[in-house]
Amino acid sequence: MVPTVHPSSSSCLTSEADEKYANVNWEELGFTLIPTDYMYVAKCKQGESFSEGKIVPYGDISISPSAGILNYGQGLFEGLKAYRTQMGRITLFRPEQNALRMQMGADRLCMTPPSVDQFVEAVKQTVIANKKWVPPLGKGTLYIRPLLIGSGAVLGIASAPEYMFVVYVSPVGNYHKVSSGLNLKVDHTYRRAHTGGTGGVKSCTNYSPVVKSLREAKSAGFSDVLFLDAATGRNIEEVSTCNIFVVKENIMSTPPISGTILPGITRKSISELARDIGYQVQERDVSVDELLEAEEVFCKGTAVVVRAVESVTFYETKIKYITGENALSTKLHVMLTNIQMGVVEDTKDWMVEINDTIGIDTFLN
Repeated sequence: MVPTVHPSSSSCLTSEADEKYANVNWEELGFTLIPTDYMYVAKCKQGESFSEGKIVPYGDISISPSAGILNYGQGLFEGLKAYRTQMGRITLFRPEQNALRMQMGADRLCMTPPSVDQFVEAVKQTVIANKKWVPPLGKGTLYIRPLLIGSGAVLGIASAPEYMFVVYVSPVGNYHKVSSGLNLKVDHTYRRAHTGGTGGVKSCTNYSPVVKSLREAKSAGFSDVLFLDAATGRNIEEVSTCNIFVVKENIMSTPPISGTILPGITRKSISELARDIGYQVQERDVSVDELLEAEEVFCKGTAVVVRAVESVTFYETKIKYITGENALSTKLHVMLTNIQMGVVEDTKDWMVEINDTIGIDTFLN
């Protein structure tokens, strides 16, 4: 069965002549899906290269019930954002890093990935096609979700014979709605990843197992869950969807990239910015004891950006941390978002500008 696309009935397709912004209440944006107009789709067979790909109306995808993604979870996703700058331009933050991470994940899951150039071009085309959904400056960002899935039919466990690369977008606001810092619960029951597994790649199968733990934590009043390592249960690893840093004096520490921690692009960027202002950044095992003795803790990722942790609860022990204007997380958040929004010069060459004068008709013809 060849996968097909069915346009969504909720999609309101637009042309170049339409208004600059979509009809969205930008003041009320959260982190929930708002269907936009278009998406990108490309296909390839196992061992071949992806087709050029097309911009098509956003809609449902039909695939075989025996597709590799449905039966064996053979799928990866990425997450990045498009930003509207002070000058009104639309930019991307280090998209080639997401492309390289997808290639790394594809190698782990025996999949055929798009090239770095095709990945970045697909992202650009999808953003241009949906440019009126990029929020005004200061109102949010356009979240971009590239997907690589085993769409071909398999019965026995094996690599799918065909793959589909899809990119869709949604305007988003803050991932966490709390006005202050996060309140984390250390999960001492469930584990997110184990050595030799897939915790170090952005496999679709990594995320549904954390939902039970996250739901239990939120029902108890916590913002999110912090997972421990599977080997010892004594070291911290990741929050449900982001990396974590602990700070004491002039040292910023984060768990190492060793196969169970996702190599976050925001993590990498924040580490570089912290070094720029004189902090030592250590990638090493961080014990729960060190976490409880830290002066400051914060999370970082594409969705959360940089977010202070107000408290951590481990069993019956609750520890509070530095937050607010004097917190390192606040300084790093300002430094990063100023680059992303074009407030300061991008001396690191992280931002990729999109030529948003190109019209959607360019891709539809």
